[in-house]
This record gives sequence, structure tokens and C-alpha cells, in this order.
Amino acid sequence: MRLGIDELLLNRVLRAPLEGRRLALLGHPASVTGACRHSLDALMETRGMRVACAFGPQHGMRGDKQDNMIETDDYTDPRHGIPVFSLYGEVRYPTADMLDSFDVLLVDLQDIGTRIYTYLTTLAYVLEACAEQGKGVWVLDRPNPAGRPVEGSLLEPGWESFVGAAALVMRHGLTFGELARWLVAEQGLELDLTVVPMAAYRPDAAPGYGWPLHELSWVNPSPNASSLNMARCFPGTVLLEGTTLSEGRGTTTPLELAGAPDIDFERVLGRMTALQPGWLKGCVLRRCYFEPTFHKHLGKMCSGLQIHTDNAAYGHGHFQPYRLVALLLKALRLEYPDYPIWRNFPYEYETERLAIDLLSGGTFLRQWVDDAGAAPADLQERLRRDEQLWCEVRASCLLY
Repeated sequence: MRLGIDELLLNRVLRAPLEGRRLALLGHPASVTGACRHSLDALMETRGMRVACAFGPQHGMRGDKQDNMIETDDYTDPRHGIPVFSLYGEVRYPTADMLDSFDVLLVDLQDIGTRIYTYLTTLAYVLEACAEQGKGVWVLDRPNPAGRPVEGSLLEPGWESFVGAAALVMRHGLTFGELARWLVAEQGLELDLTVVPMAAYRPDAAPGYGWPLHELSWVNPSPNASSLNMARCFPGTVLLEGTTLSEGRGTTTPLELAGAPDIDFERVLGRMTALQPGWLKGCVLRRCYFEPTFHKHLGKMCSGLQIHTDNAAYGHGHFQPYRLVALLLKALRLEYPDYPIWRNFPYEYETERLAIDLLSGGTFLRQWVDDAGAAPADLQERLRRDEQLWCEVRASCLLY
């Protein structure tokens, strides 16, 4: 298969409408060609491509800011001498001066297929801004490593935030180009949008099921997105950011773990199995211990679980990370009724609403966990309804 960026670079007829126009690139460290050259460098060396400026999302264009709410400043690219504007610094939405710097925006962001991943929000913001100012947008498509399956509840009205740009389910099953098509239609934008599809991309093909194993190198799209296993787990494990449990930040396997120093996860796993064993399928859950070197439970030995989808036991059609982590939280509440699960702290600059509610897109999940009488069937009913609706909504945007 070939990435959208490679299709553009290899096909002069395709890129002919861009020649002579002022281009901008929205990218990050994983914006690389199939040969692992950064897209900015490759574009600057391509005949007819006049890149006037660049934009970086959360974590930066070239660098890797480690945590949430660590902002990036504007700067001048040291190699090419062009301005690089931060969309995770003083502003999240491009300013008029930034928009005046280019005619067409090229978007080349590696996403990981989860609603709360902030590159999706940045995409929504730049699409809206470019529509308002009459700028063209070309999205150079990339694989969704989480594949086509959908899971989770739809974002509820009124719960929009920087980790919830629009009414998608948590695991949306779209590539970035498909997301752009959906956002333009959803927002009713009058925008000159071009999506450059990948060549020979098969999102349901084994063994990668969304990620072309043995064809593309994995480059972290954000500092803690360190593997394909993490990307598969992330639609569930990201919920742990809104809890007092460690999600593995400060270890070498962030967002593949759940743990705490004062919890017996053998008990929790036993309760999970008794409650709803079907939600544990498609992966291996390994009892483990870890000591974070930063972030939650710094320097404390944590008992926990690691989710493995990186072996022959992985069942792409059965693995349900959102349900898995929801079940973990439910089992924890039943085994430790007074445990302070929910972490109350500023999350993506929100101070009034709990992080778990921002992440889940409403209060339903937290209320389900805390309600001793609520069963897995109650959550299943809500999720199935939203997932079926989302599958109908997204159908017209699919490219592959």
C-alpha cells in the first residue's frame, strides 16, 4: 500500500493544482513517507511544491511534548527557515494572520482512531477556519491502526470539548481522510476539500487489521502512542486518565496498563470474569506489577493488568477495549465500594466538569459504574444503540 503523502509525491498530475500556490503543512513527528522521511522535508524537495509555513498540533510539529496541557510555542523551522505555528499554544484555532500565510493547507496527521485524540479536534478546527476564509484543504490519508470496528457511546449534546469535537463514538473506525469528509458534511461547511486516498489500503486485512504490518514503520504520533498494541487498547485505556488508577504513564507501556498500589487486581479480574466474560475476549489480560517513574503513583509499586493484542490470541472482531475498561471500573467499584475512583483535576483546561465525563462524552458511564444496581446489560443496551446509529451515519464517508 502507499500513503496519501506518497501518492502526492509520486504523481505530478495529481499535485498539479498545487503548483505555484502557497502551501502549508499540518503535521507532527509521525508525518513521514513510507520510507520514513518527514513529510515537510519531502515536500520542500519536490519540484513545484512551495511550502510557505507549517502547523503543529498538540505535542508539536517536530518535537514530543510529553504530557497533556504542555504547550508548544511558534518557531522558525531550523532546516527550512519557514514559520511553524502552534495550534496547541496560545491558540487552538488558527488566527487570521496564520490563515493569510497560505492558500492551501495540506493535512498529514497520523491518527489512532479514537474520538478523544486531539488531532481530530484540531482537524475540525482547521476545516472550519479554512472554510470561513476560502482556503483549500488537502488531507493526505493514513491508516487507522484501530481498524474498522466501532465501539462506545456517542458524544452527548453539550459535552463538546477539546477531547470531544463532535458526535462520534469513542472508536470511530474512520481514517483521517474519511473523518474530514464526515466533519465537512456534519458541520455543513462550504469548503474546497480534497482527500488523497491511500493506494491498496485494506482496513480489514490480517494481520494488522487497519495497520499494514511489515509495510509501514510505527512512528509514535504522540509520545505515549508507542505501539500498535497501545493504539488498539486506547479507546478503552484512555478512560483511565479520568481515574485515580495509573494508565501506565511513566512506564515503557503507557495506556496498555491499569494499576494502583492499593488494589488487588486478582480480585478485580475475578469479578470482571464473573460479571461479563464476553467483554474480555479478543486479548490476553496479564497480571503484572509496575512502578511509574512519573505521573500518577510516582515511585510506588502498582499491582495491575496489562492488555495484550500483540499475539496469536488477538481477535479483531471480538476485542472491545471500551467495554473491557468499563467492566474493570465496574468490578473495582463492586469490590472496593468506597474507593476514590474518579480523579478531580483540570483536564484539557476544563475545571468545572470531571475528566471522566469529558472523556466518555457525558455522565452515563460514570453513573453506570457507581450504580450498584446497574448491570453490564444496561451499558450494552446504550452502546449497541449508539454504535448502530454511528455505523449508519459514517457509511457515506467510507473510502475503502
